[in-house]
Amino acid sequence: MKVAFLYAGQGTQHPGMGRDLYETYPAFRSVFESAKVDFDLEKVCFEGPDETLNQTQYTQPCMVAFATGVTEVLQEKGVRPSVTAGLSLGEYSALHASGVLDPATAIELVAFRGKAMAEAVQGRPSAMAAIFMLGREELQACCDAASHLGVAEIANLNCPGQIVIGGDALAVEEAGRLALEAGARRVIPLKVSGPFHTSLMAPAGRALEERLKGVEFGPMEVPTLFNCLGGPMREGDTIPGLLVRQVQNSVHMEDSIRFLEAQGVDTVVEIGPGKALSGFVKKTAKGIKTYAVETAEDLEHVVSVLKGA
Repeated sequence: MKVAFLYAGQGTQHPGMGRDLYETYPAFRSVFESAKVDFDLEKVCFEGPDETLNQTQYTQPCMVAFATGVTEVLQEKGVRPSVTAGLSLGEYSALHASGVLDPATAIELVAFRGKAMAEAVQGRPSAMAAIFMLGREELQACCDAASHLGVAEIANLNCPGQIVIGGDALAVEEAGRLALEAGARRVIPLKVSGPFHTSLMAPAGRALEERLKGVEFGPMEVPTLFNCLGGPMREGDTIPGLLVRQVQNSVHMEDSIRFLEAQGVDTVVEIGPGKALSGFVKKTAKGIKTYAVETAEDLEHVVSVLKGA
Protein backbone atom coordinates (compact mmCIF):
# COMPACT_ATOMS: atom_id res chain seq x y z
CA MET A 1 0.00 0.00 0.00
CA LYS A 2 1.36 3.41 -1.01
CA VAL A 3 -0.41 6.24 0.82
CA ALA A 4 -0.74 9.93 -0.03
CA PHE A 5 -2.07 12.54 2.39
CA LEU A 6 -4.19 15.10 0.55
CA TYR A 7 -5.22 18.31 2.33
CA ALA A 8 -8.45 20.22 1.72
CA GLY A 9 -8.59 23.84 0.67
CA GLN A 10 -10.91 26.72 1.45
CA GLY A 11 -14.62 26.24 0.95
CA THR A 12 -15.33 23.10 3.01
CA GLN A 13 -15.04 24.77 6.43
CA HIS A 14 -17.95 24.80 8.87
CA PRO A 15 -18.43 25.76 12.52
CA GLY A 16 -17.80 22.81 14.81
CA MET A 17 -15.12 21.19 12.66
CA GLY A 18 -12.54 19.49 14.84
CA ARG A 19 -14.35 19.86 18.14
CA ASP A 20 -14.48 16.10 18.83
CA LEU A 21 -10.85 15.75 17.78
CA TYR A 22 -9.90 18.56 20.16
CA GLU A 23 -11.73 16.85 23.02
CA THR A 24 -10.30 13.40 22.19
CA TYR A 25 -6.62 13.83 21.31
CA PRO A 26 -4.06 15.88 23.30
CA ALA A 27 -1.82 16.08 20.22
CA PHE A 28 -4.62 17.77 18.27
CA ARG A 29 -5.42 20.11 21.14
CA SER A 30 -1.77 21.16 21.55
CA VAL A 31 -1.72 22.45 17.95
CA PHE A 32 -4.53 24.88 18.77
CA GLU A 33 -2.98 25.88 22.07
CA SER A 34 0.40 26.67 20.50
CA ALA A 35 -1.01 28.63 17.54
CA LYS A 36 -0.01 32.29 17.36
CA VAL A 37 -2.95 34.16 15.87
CA ASP A 38 -4.69 37.41 16.80
CA PHE A 39 -8.14 35.88 17.36
CA ASP A 40 -9.72 33.09 19.40
CA LEU A 41 -8.92 30.12 17.17
CA GLU A 42 -10.98 27.58 19.12
CA LYS A 43 -14.04 29.83 19.27
CA VAL A 44 -14.08 30.67 15.56
CA CYS A 45 -13.35 27.08 14.50
CA PHE A 46 -15.78 25.35 16.85
CA GLU A 47 -18.53 27.98 17.21
CA GLY A 48 -18.29 30.23 14.18
CA PRO A 49 -20.47 31.99 13.24
CA ASP A 50 -20.37 31.20 9.52
CA GLU A 51 -19.93 34.88 8.60
CA THR A 52 -16.69 34.98 10.59
CA LEU A 53 -15.30 31.54 9.74
CA ASN A 54 -15.92 32.12 6.03
CA GLN A 55 -13.73 35.24 5.94
CA THR A 56 -10.43 34.29 4.32
CA GLN A 57 -8.25 35.65 7.14
CA TYR A 58 -10.02 33.31 9.60
CA THR A 59 -10.72 30.36 7.32
CA GLN A 60 -7.10 29.71 6.45
CA PRO A 61 -5.60 29.41 9.96
CA CYS A 62 -8.62 27.41 11.17
CA MET A 63 -8.30 24.94 8.29
CA VAL A 64 -4.56 24.51 8.76
CA ALA A 65 -4.90 24.12 12.54
CA PHE A 66 -7.43 21.36 11.87
CA ALA A 67 -5.26 19.64 9.27
CA THR A 68 -1.94 19.83 11.11
CA GLY A 69 -3.67 18.64 14.27
CA VAL A 70 -4.99 15.55 12.49
CA THR A 71 -1.55 14.89 11.01
CA GLU A 72 0.06 15.10 14.45
CA VAL A 73 -2.39 12.49 15.76
CA LEU A 74 -1.89 10.18 12.77
CA GLN A 75 1.88 10.40 13.10
CA GLU A 76 1.61 9.72 16.83
CA LYS A 77 -0.30 6.54 15.91
CA GLY A 78 2.35 5.51 13.41
CA VAL A 79 0.51 6.44 10.20
CA ARG A 80 2.71 8.36 7.76
CA PRO A 81 2.39 9.12 4.05
CA SER A 82 4.69 8.33 1.16
CA VAL A 83 3.82 11.65 -0.50
CA THR A 84 1.75 14.72 0.36
CA ALA A 85 -0.22 17.37 -1.52
CA GLY A 86 -2.84 19.98 -0.74
CA LEU A 87 -5.31 22.23 -2.52
CA SER A 88 -4.37 25.90 -2.18
CA LEU A 89 -3.90 26.61 1.55
CA GLY A 90 -3.79 22.81 2.01
CA GLU A 91 -0.28 22.95 0.56
CA TYR A 92 0.93 24.41 3.87
CA SER A 93 -0.51 21.42 5.75
CA ALA A 94 1.16 19.13 3.21
CA LEU A 95 4.50 20.84 3.93
CA HIS A 96 3.93 20.25 7.64
CA ALA A 97 3.34 16.54 6.99
CA SER A 98 6.53 16.42 4.92
CA GLY A 99 8.60 17.85 7.79
CA VAL A 100 9.18 21.29 6.26
CA LEU A 101 6.97 23.35 8.63
CA ASP A 102 5.96 22.90 12.26
CA PRO A 103 2.25 23.42 13.01
CA ALA A 104 2.66 26.84 14.64
CA THR A 105 4.64 28.20 11.68
CA ALA A 106 2.20 26.78 9.12
CA ILE A 107 -0.75 28.38 10.94
CA GLU A 108 1.04 31.70 11.35
CA LEU A 109 1.96 31.79 7.65
CA VAL A 110 -1.55 31.11 6.38
CA ALA A 111 -2.94 33.69 8.80
CA PHE A 112 -0.64 36.23 7.13
CA ARG A 113 -1.48 34.83 3.69
CA GLY A 114 -5.23 35.05 4.34
CA LYS A 115 -5.02 38.71 5.32
CA ALA A 116 -2.83 39.53 2.32
CA MET A 117 -5.25 37.79 -0.04
CA ALA A 118 -8.24 39.59 1.48
CA GLU A 119 -6.49 42.96 1.06
CA ALA A 120 -5.22 42.30 -2.49
CA VAL A 121 -8.52 43.13 -4.22
CA GLN A 122 -10.25 45.24 -1.60
CA GLY A 123 -12.76 47.50 -3.36
CA ARG A 124 -12.38 45.75 -6.73
CA PRO A 125 -15.41 43.67 -7.79
CA SER A 126 -14.20 40.14 -8.42
CA ALA A 127 -15.63 36.66 -8.87
CA MET A 128 -14.91 32.98 -9.38
CA ALA A 129 -17.01 30.37 -11.18
CA ALA A 130 -16.85 26.61 -11.66
CA ILE A 131 -17.15 25.49 -15.29
CA PHE A 132 -18.31 21.94 -15.97
CA MET A 133 -17.58 19.74 -18.98
CA LEU A 134 -15.48 22.06 -21.10
CA GLY A 135 -11.85 21.43 -22.03
CA ARG A 136 -8.90 23.56 -20.90
CA GLU A 137 -8.15 24.97 -24.35
CA GLU A 138 -11.78 25.83 -25.07
CA LEU A 139 -12.17 27.53 -21.70
CA GLN A 140 -8.92 29.44 -22.13
CA ALA A 141 -10.29 30.79 -25.42
CA CYS A 142 -13.42 31.98 -23.57
CA CYS A 143 -11.29 33.75 -20.96
CA ASP A 144 -9.20 35.38 -23.68
CA ALA A 145 -12.34 36.59 -25.45
CA ALA A 146 -13.65 38.12 -22.21
CA SER A 147 -10.40 39.90 -21.36
CA HIS A 148 -11.57 43.21 -22.81
CA LEU A 149 -13.73 43.48 -19.66
CA GLY A 150 -10.86 42.75 -17.28
CA VAL A 151 -8.99 39.76 -15.92
CA ALA A 152 -10.52 36.31 -16.54
CA GLU A 153 -8.16 33.41 -15.90
CA ILE A 154 -8.15 29.69 -15.17
CA ALA A 155 -7.61 29.35 -11.42
CA ASN A 156 -8.17 25.68 -10.57
CA LEU A 157 -7.89 22.60 -12.75
CA ASN A 158 -9.58 20.28 -10.30
CA CYS A 159 -10.44 17.11 -12.21
CA PRO A 160 -11.77 16.04 -15.60
CA GLY A 161 -14.84 18.13 -16.34
CA GLN A 162 -14.35 20.69 -13.58
CA ILE A 163 -12.32 23.87 -13.96
CA VAL A 164 -12.60 27.09 -11.95
CA ILE A 165 -12.03 30.56 -13.40
CA GLY A 166 -11.52 33.83 -11.54
CA GLY A 167 -10.82 37.50 -12.02
CA ASP A 168 -12.77 40.73 -12.42
CA ALA A 169 -16.49 40.18 -11.93
CA LEU A 170 -17.67 41.37 -15.35
CA ALA A 171 -14.96 39.45 -17.21
CA VAL A 172 -15.68 36.22 -15.29
CA GLU A 173 -19.40 36.58 -15.99
CA GLU A 174 -18.72 37.05 -19.71
CA ALA A 175 -16.28 34.11 -19.83
CA GLY A 176 -18.94 31.95 -18.18
CA ARG A 177 -21.51 33.01 -20.78
CA LEU A 178 -19.09 32.22 -23.58
CA ALA A 179 -18.30 28.86 -21.98
CA LEU A 180 -21.97 27.88 -22.10
CA GLU A 181 -22.08 28.88 -25.76
CA ALA A 182 -18.96 26.75 -26.33
CA GLY A 183 -20.63 23.67 -24.86
CA ALA A 184 -20.07 23.80 -21.10
CA ARG A 185 -22.78 21.88 -19.26
CA ARG A 186 -22.99 24.22 -16.27
CA VAL A 187 -21.47 27.43 -14.89
CA ILE A 188 -21.79 27.90 -11.14
CA PRO A 189 -20.71 31.18 -9.47
CA LEU A 190 -18.72 30.46 -6.30
CA LYS A 191 -19.25 32.15 -2.95
CA VAL A 192 -15.69 33.30 -2.33
CA SER A 193 -14.18 36.54 -1.08
CA GLY A 194 -11.61 37.00 -3.84
CA PRO A 195 -10.26 35.80 -7.21
CA PHE A 196 -7.78 33.33 -5.74
CA HIS A 197 -4.97 31.89 -7.87
CA THR A 198 -5.19 34.60 -10.50
CA SER A 199 -2.89 37.49 -11.37
CA LEU A 200 -5.11 39.79 -9.26
CA MET A 201 -3.45 38.16 -6.23
CA ALA A 202 -0.06 39.61 -7.23
CA PRO A 203 -0.07 42.08 -4.28
CA ALA A 204 -0.57 39.11 -1.94
CA GLY A 205 2.30 37.33 -3.68
CA ARG A 206 4.63 40.29 -3.08
CA ALA A 207 3.62 40.50 0.58
CA LEU A 208 4.11 36.76 1.02
CA GLU A 209 7.52 36.91 -0.64
CA GLU A 210 8.69 39.41 1.98
CA ARG A 211 7.17 37.42 4.84
CA LEU A 212 8.78 34.14 3.76
CA LYS A 213 12.26 35.68 3.89
CA GLY A 214 12.25 35.25 7.65
CA VAL A 215 11.06 31.63 7.70
CA GLU A 216 13.30 28.64 8.37
CA PHE A 217 12.18 25.60 6.38
CA GLY A 218 13.10 22.13 7.57
CA PRO A 219 14.31 19.33 5.29
CA MET A 220 11.64 17.68 3.17
CA GLU A 221 11.41 14.17 4.62
CA VAL A 222 8.43 13.19 2.43
CA PRO A 223 7.92 14.51 -1.13
CA THR A 224 5.31 17.23 -1.52
CA LEU A 225 3.54 18.01 -4.79
CA PHE A 226 3.12 21.71 -5.54
CA ASN A 227 -0.06 23.31 -6.92
CA CYS A 228 1.60 25.50 -9.51
CA LEU A 229 3.59 22.56 -10.93
CA GLY A 230 1.13 19.68 -10.67
CA GLY A 231 4.03 17.64 -9.34
CA PRO A 232 7.20 17.73 -7.19
CA MET A 233 9.88 20.41 -7.04
CA ARG A 234 12.22 20.67 -9.98
CA GLU A 235 15.86 21.66 -10.13
CA GLY A 236 16.14 25.37 -9.35
CA ASP A 237 12.81 25.57 -7.53
CA THR A 238 12.60 26.81 -3.94
CA ILE A 239 9.76 26.32 -1.48
CA PRO A 240 9.31 30.10 -0.87
CA GLY A 241 9.31 30.73 -4.61
CA LEU A 242 6.69 28.06 -5.24
CA LEU A 243 4.45 29.34 -2.43
CA VAL A 244 4.61 32.85 -3.89
CA ARG A 245 3.77 31.52 -7.37
CA GLN A 246 0.94 29.42 -5.96
CA VAL A 247 -1.07 32.31 -4.58
CA GLN A 248 -1.29 34.00 -8.00
CA ASN A 249 -1.19 31.08 -10.46
CA SER A 250 -3.41 28.15 -11.41
CA VAL A 251 -3.78 25.15 -9.11
CA HIS A 252 -3.06 21.96 -11.09
CA MET A 253 -4.86 19.45 -8.88
CA GLU A 254 -5.84 17.08 -11.69
CA ASP A 255 -2.20 16.86 -12.79
CA SER A 256 -1.12 16.22 -9.19
CA ILE A 257 -3.59 13.35 -8.88
CA ARG A 258 -2.41 11.85 -12.16
CA PHE A 259 1.17 12.12 -10.88
CA LEU A 260 0.20 10.23 -7.71
CA GLU A 261 -1.36 7.50 -9.82
CA ALA A 262 1.73 7.26 -12.03
CA GLN A 263 3.91 6.90 -8.93
CA GLY A 264 1.91 3.90 -7.75
CA VAL A 265 -0.13 5.59 -5.02
CA ASP A 266 -3.13 3.36 -4.37
CA THR A 267 -4.60 5.03 -1.27
CA VAL A 268 -5.40 8.67 -0.56
CA VAL A 269 -6.28 9.98 2.89
CA GLU A 270 -8.09 13.31 2.58
CA ILE A 271 -7.57 15.45 5.67
CA GLY A 272 -9.99 18.29 6.30
CA PRO A 273 -13.73 18.84 6.46
CA GLY A 274 -15.71 17.51 3.53
CA LYS A 275 -14.83 15.08 0.76
CA ALA A 276 -14.23 17.41 -2.20
CA LEU A 277 -10.73 16.12 -2.92
CA SER A 278 -11.86 12.51 -2.67
CA GLY A 279 -14.36 13.37 -5.40
CA PHE A 280 -11.59 14.81 -7.57
CA VAL A 281 -9.51 11.66 -7.07
CA LYS A 282 -12.42 9.37 -8.00
CA LYS A 283 -13.04 11.33 -11.22
CA THR A 284 -9.35 11.39 -12.14
CA ALA A 285 -7.83 8.08 -10.97
CA LYS A 286 -10.50 5.45 -10.46
CA GLY A 287 -8.04 2.86 -9.13
CA ILE A 288 -7.09 4.87 -6.04
CA LYS A 289 -8.99 4.18 -2.82
CA THR A 290 -9.96 7.23 -0.80
CA TYR A 291 -10.57 7.80 2.90
CA ALA A 292 -11.59 11.10 4.46
CA VAL A 293 -10.72 12.22 7.99
CA GLU A 294 -13.03 14.81 9.49
CA THR A 295 -13.98 13.29 12.85
CA ALA A 296 -12.37 11.21 15.60
CA GLU A 297 -14.35 8.21 14.34
CA ASP A 298 -12.97 8.76 10.81
CA LEU A 299 -9.44 8.97 12.18
CA GLU A 300 -9.69 5.74 14.15
CA HIS A 301 -11.12 3.98 11.09
CA VAL A 302 -8.25 5.14 8.89
CA VAL A 303 -5.69 4.06 11.48
CA SER A 304 -7.25 0.60 11.72
CA VAL A 305 -7.31 0.22 7.92
CA LEU A 306 -3.77 1.45 7.30
CA LYS A 307 -2.13 -0.19 10.30
CA GLY A 308 -3.90 -3.45 9.56
CA ALA A 309 -2.85 -3.50 5.93
